[in-house]
Amino acid sequence: MQWRALCVATLILLPPPVFAKDQPLQTITWPDSGSPVVRFTFAKFKEVSSIGGQHTYMTETTAENLWTKTIVDANFSLYLFDRNKVRIGEATLLVSNVRPGETIRFQTTISAVGPPASLALEAKYLPAELRPAAPPRAISLTVNSVPQGAMLRVDGNDVGETPKIVKLTVGKHMLEFAKEGFNSGKFPVEVGPDDASGGSVSYELGPSAHDTVELRDGTVLSGDLLSISATDVVIRAGGKELSYDRNQVKKVVLAERETTEQTPVQPTVTTPH
Repeated sequence: MQWRALCVATLILLPPPVFAKDQPLQTITWPDSGSPVVRFTFAKFKEVSSIGGQHTYMTETTAENLWTKTIVDANFSLYLFDRNKVRIGEATLLVSNVRPGETIRFQTTISAVGPPASLALEAKYLPAELRPAAPPRAISLTVNSVPQGAMLRVDGNDVGETPKIVKLTVGKHMLEFAKEGFNSGKFPVEVGPDDASGGSVSYELGPSAHDTVELRDGTVLSGDLLSISATDVVIRAGGKELSYDRNQVKKVVLAERETTEQTPVQPTVTTPH
């Protein structure tokens, strides 16, 4: 029996228009957790033709059945991303009648104006016997904040600083943002069953209404700064006035205060009788 594989790819990619000569092999195993079923390896991309600003590239590809049974029929989506992790193209991989341990070598042709920086694979159609092997469907989402560098939590779990690429499964999720000197915020996200990877979310943090004092032991206090002297720093936090030796204080961040114009008080003039 032979493994028949078809790759259809018509992509418009972002500049730069020249592939790196030392581009390494890229290997993708599906699924990426649990027992592996199929492995694709993509070699260097070579330019085979050019018409105007459109270039055609070809890559030698190998695919191996790592499963214990024959893959009767399967349909995969190959997603391509630029250096900023934004999805810039999609290809379809069809495989059928693949025996256990069998490997096939074929060529993948891509029409593009520049090279992909990374690849990702997702199963679109699987035979009934393979469906239990599929992990819960998830998409990649680029999460950013204004300003950048906010601590990000997804569904209560710390994932790092923005900008950050996260994996979200189908359903509802909560993004939480926190950055020193700015108000924290929450942003709900719902992923649909037909949503594709490569989207983005940007959240604008509002300026903090309170001053912040960071101590050298890592403690962060939020409140109203009352005074700073050569020896002491005094802040009102949690309804209490707290005084610290200046050597205990690592950083002080002052919140911007909105100023309101006061209506001048007119003096009362008494006219003598």
